[in-house]
Formats: sequence, C-alpha cells, structure tokens
Amino acid sequence: MSRIEINKAPEAYVVVPCYVTAALFFVLASILLLITGKEILGHYFQPKVLAIVHTLALGWGSMIILGAAYQLIPVIFGKKLFSPPMAFVSYLLLMMGSLLLIYCFWHFKTDHWMIIAGSLVCLSSYLYFLNLWMTIKDVSHGFELNLFFSFSAFWFCFTTTIGLLLAINLYHGFLSKNHLDILKLHAHAGIVGWFLQLILGAGAKLLPMFLLGKSNKTRFLYAAVVLINLGLCVFLADGYLNSVRLNSLWSAGLIFLGFISWAIYILDCIMNRARKKIDIPMKHALLSFICLLMAFAMLPIVVQTPAGNWISLYAFLIFMGWITGIVLGMTFKTLPFIIWNLKFKDLNGKEKIPMPKDMYSQQLLKGQFFLFIGNLLLSLLGISLKISWLLEGATYLWTLLSILYLWNVLMVVFYKRRRSDAD
Repeated sequence: MSRIEINKAPEAYVVVPCYVTAALFFVLASILLLITGKEILGHYFQPKVLAIVHTLALGWGSMIILGAAYQLIPVIFGKKLFSPPMAFVSYLLLMMGSLLLIYCFWHFKTDHWMIIAGSLVCLSSYLYFLNLWMTIKDVSHGFELNLFFSFSAFWFCFTTTIGLLLAINLYHGFLSKNHLDILKLHAHAGIVGWFLQLILGAGAKLLPMFLLGKSNKTRFLYAAVVLINLGLCVFLADGYLNSVRLNSLWSAGLIFLGFISWAIYILDCIMNRARKKIDIPMKHALLSFICLLMAFAMLPIVVQTPAGNWISLYAFLIFMGWITGIVLGMTFKTLPFIIWNLKFKDLNGKEKIPMPKDMYSQQLLKGQFFLFIGNLLLSLLGISLKISWLLEGATYLWTLLSILYLWNVLMVVFYKRRRSDAD
C-alpha cells in the first residue's frame, strides 16, 4: 500500500484544468444557492434545485474527482495514463455538458438541448472508464484499490446513462416507471457507486500516506467493496421493482457495513501513525465523514418523506457537508504537490526550493475551515428549523468560502518563486 511512483504522473493539462474548473463551479453553485434562497426548502424536483444539485454533483464534485483520479491512478498503480488526450477530452465534455445541463435545468428547457447536455456528460464518463480500464487492467499489485476505482468508474457510467434516459424521458415520455422513482435511483447510484467508492478508494491510499500510518488489515477493504456494491445492487433492484420505501433500509445497512469496514482499516492506520498532529485538511476530512454519518442516520426519515426540508437537509449533508468538506481539505493535500512536482521536481536537491505547503496561504486555509464550520451550523439550523434568514446568511457565507477557496487554488496553480525561496 506504500507504493507511489511520482514519475508516472500525467501532464499538467490533464489534471490542473479540472481543479481550476471545479473551483469556478463551486463559486457558481454558491451564487445559485444565494439566488435561490429558501426555495431549496421546497420540493426537490424544481428547476433551480435541480440546477444547483447538478452544479455540485457534476461541475464541483465529479470535476475535481476526475482530475484527482487522473493524477492518482498512474502514481498509485505505477503505469502511465493510457491516453492523456482522451483524459483531456473527457474533461472538456464534462465541463461543456455540465454548463449546458445547468442552464437547461435552471430555465427548465426539457428539449433536445438537455439531451445533448446529458449525452456530453455520459460520453465523458465512458471515456474516463475506458482510460482507467486500459491503464490498470494488467496491474498486479494494489488489487483492493483497483476494485474501488474500477467499480466507481462503472457506476459513474451507469449514473450518467440513467441521467441521459431521464433527460430523454422529460422530452419524449417513454419510461413506464414513475420519473421521480427513477430519479431517486439515479441519484443514489451516483452518491454511493461513484462518489462513495472513489472517495473511499482514494482515501484508503491518501489518508494513511498523509498520516504516515499503515495497516495490514486490507481484508476490510475487500469487505467494503463487496458490501457497498452488493447493497447498491439490492437497493437499485428493489427500488426499481417496488419503489424506495422503509424496507430499502436493509440495502442501506449493507452499504453502511461496507463503510464501517473501510473505517476499521483507516482507524488501524491512525492508531499506527507516525505523524501525531492533525492538520486543517485532515480536520476537513474528519468533519466531512461526520456529515456522511449524519446523512446515514437520516435515512429512516428520508425514505418515508416525499419532499420538504428533511430531503433538503439530507442532500445538503451529502453535497455541501460530505463531498464539499472532503474536497476542500484534500485539494490542499494534492494540488500543491502536483504543481510542485511539475515546477520543482528537477531542482530537488540542487538548490533551495519551496515545500508544497508553502505554495498556498495558510491564513486563507484557516479562514476556509472556520467558514466551513460556521456554514454547516447555520445551514443545518436554517434548513431543519425552516428559518429563512439563517439560510440566507449561510448562502452569503458559502459564496465567501467559495471565493476564498478559488483564490487559494489559483495561488497554487500560478505560484511563482519569491526571492526568499531561493535564499
């Protein structure tokens, strides 16, 4: 699990645009939240809410995960990326498809433009899956990580395909099943299959590395993959045949057991770590998983609630608590090293050079962290108690947070050596 081959990292044009574009989408999502205001407390199937959810799911979460995966897969598995140009095309397709889809949802244009947008996103996922598969299909080590990455890529394709079918259904109305029932399956295939598995797979490598920890209990990672995929398959099959209901919690229980199996491995790494201090990015990660646990705890309410503030709270915990929390932290564990590797790798040992942590503002990172905590508290209270002024205040703070994050990302990407770095 300690194997890392930096020299296998892809070219900058494959990875860096994903990080910058995702940061811009985060700003866009925050502004859309600000404009929408208390409307997010209503039914989830309304144009503005759908636009915001897809901004967060595609432009923010999936975009940065795509870039991180293109960076991590070659260095973890020790093989050059099969096709960097294909990776860049997948980025372009995801960006264009996301922008068009957000526009279509915001104005609820359920015509051929929405189908085109869905097709672009769908094709992007297929190219990602092909690139991943051709890169790691013959790798003999790290099989447990291979499973996480491969299954997550499959579910990414599955999710985008169902999304495209739903877009076509809004235009032509060909599905025999209820559109909203299929929408629930589409959403959770993405949340569990794509986001959860890829985050857990990457986390199984990155968290021990950042903490200088280790564990030999890889059997728990295998158990996590099996339980998560089994639970998701049962959930989708049962949800398609009988719709999502209280009995669906059995499949959610399997998924939760899979998460617990992964957590046992991580906790063993933490117990055997050499680095005792927990820095801000790791605190972000810890908070994000607390939000995920809170979302799990809400499932008995969510499956029995057709719409309203509890559904909004559940979605908020997933997208703004868990996914945003982990991305806000891990960006400054991965992006500075990526840029450092591009700019200073050849100078290492030859002259004095900055460390990756010197390439971004620690003050901005601290401000981001405390804003994130404040936003979580205000948003949770505003949504759960339906207090509109609290929710409005939180949306202003989310916008400020997104701008701070973008600023810090750009500082890393466009970092230039100061004279003091070479002294």
